[in-house]
Amino acid sequence: MGSTEDADMLALIAAAPELATPDDTEAFLDGMPISELASMWGALQRLSRRDQTGAAWSAILYFDHLPHKRPERALDLALEVLRSETDKPTVMQLNDKFMLSLLYAHGAAVIERIEAEAKQNAALRWLLGGIHFGPDEPFQRRIEAIADLKGWRADDLARRTPKRPLDCEAMSVVELARAWVEQYSKSERDRDDNFFIMMDYERDLRKEDPDRAIDLILEILKIEANPVLLSLLAAGPLEDVISMETIDRIEREASANKRFHDLLGGVWYYRAPAELKARLDALVGQNRW
Repeated sequence: MGSTEDADMLALIAAAPELATPDDTEAFLDGMPISELASMWGALQRLSRRDQTGAAWSAILYFDHLPHKRPERALDLALEVLRSETDKPTVMQLNDKFMLSLLYAHGAAVIERIEAEAKQNAALRWLLGGIHFGPDEPFQRRIEAIADLKGWRADDLARRTPKRPLDCEAMSVVELARAWVEQYSKSERDRDDNFFIMMDYERDLRKEDPDRAIDLILEILKIEANPVLLSLLAAGPLEDVISMETIDRIEREASANKRFHDLLGGVWYYRAPAELKARLDALVGQNRW
């Protein structure tokens, strides 16, 4: 699907009153022809994190639940995506949650149909190359017998390998802030190993240099105002760096920087030690998101 078709589909999602609640969403999308449903699924895979609206989230959750609730329709959707979607990274998203969830939840009900379809469907055999169960799972051998493991692994490696791997240790805080925004803005479809390089660096920074971790958060706040990304920043880097060792600086920054103070409203800290919780309560007040 091209960008124009994606834009049309996303405009439909944004404007649909039928996506207002989970029940409305399920009723609306259950009645949609499978070809249109596959087009919607593909458009959502290409939607960046920063552009995800409430209606888009309702549709995304519908697709997350479909393999559990309606296995035959879920398999119909996967086969239609394989037939109609020409963008390989988009198609590969079927494996990250969709097909694996289907087999875990309803493998006994769909495995024979999958085996029958795979005999004449090379794209399905390729897709099954990305399905990985534990060694004791009942469908592991049956999937391996029909899967194109070699083809999938080559494409998966190509998708994951960045053209320019991030060297976070060599980057300034300004450069890191730009890289953080870039990586966390991407849809899951567009993530490569640079996203995980950034995550690993954040984790190490919190442990080894929490002051630099806070510097990074402050720098991101200078260049980013998107609510979705700010919620990720609050619930991730900021929440994880708060401790008794950093609370003095957290208090200083909050008193001097309103945006940082507001960001604290997105932190969950109910399991924090009593003293730390009391100090955060005093900071956040009624500013809870």
